[in-house]
Amino acid sequence: MADADDHVYKILELVGSSEKSIEDATQNAISRASKTIREMKWFEVVQVRGHVEKGSVRHYQVILRVGFTLED
Repeated sequence: MADADDHVYKILELVGSSEKSIEDATQNAISRASKTIREMKWFEVVQVRGHVEKGSVRHYQVILRVGFTLED
């Protein structure tokens, strides 16, 4: 049996998007994933990109790695 201080995580990749900001795109991805994934513990933004239209940023997109603990 594992020690209470031992942690095993599964990592999944999410893509979030927003017309507002990188932070909003990140929050959108985490909020949506939390509806079906329990025990999310951390995230890492691994890529940021966006869409430019007529000289303005129109859309933000982030790729996240999210770690969550495995259930017994």
